[in-house]
Amino acid sequence: MAYVARLKTEYNERIVSALKEEFGYKNVMQVPKLEKIVVSRGVGAAVADKKLIDHAVDELTMITGQKAISTISKKDVASFKLRKGMPIGAKVTLRGEKMYEFLDRLVTSALPRVRDFQGIRATGFDGRGNYSLGVTEQIIFPEVNIDKINRINGMDITFVTSAPTDKEAKSLLTELGLPFKKN
Repeated sequence: MAYVARLKTEYNERIVSALKEEFGYKNVMQVPKLEKIVVSRGVGAAVADKKLIDHAVDELTMITGQKAISTISKKDVASFKLRKGMPIGAKVTLRGEKMYEFLDRLVTSALPRVRDFQGIRATGFDGRGNYSLGVTEQIIFPEVNIDKINRINGMDITFVTSAPTDKEAKSLLTELGLPFKKN
């Protein structure tokens, strides 16, 4: 029997019917779903030190469980001493089982480790049903060994959903377990 992530099973069994009831969808295919999660990190200091990109790629690979790639600059910026084609960050796009596994680990073990955590802000929606949040420290993830990191960096996590509106996307993400702040 093939492995199925816990959140994916919960989505299929409970969340679909809850969202269908809440928004009055007539068809199961209308219910919004999580399409992908993009975890990215910009490394501005990589202009001076190329090894920082390798560290960022290794950390993102360790955190997400999928090989990260380095991102390159698209244009020259003289004030930052940046040339077109230089590596300036790292990113991972998660889909399928790994996406649900990462979301599960983020909600159950990483976010509770944030100091003075009150919930995540609901202002990160883009108007098309996608949500972005910033994490200030990578050490909230249990996969990261604190002794092996050379500097504390943050990262951006973007949740891409098939929801047409922010309200539907927020309902989906709340059902999946993201702890939004109560106004």
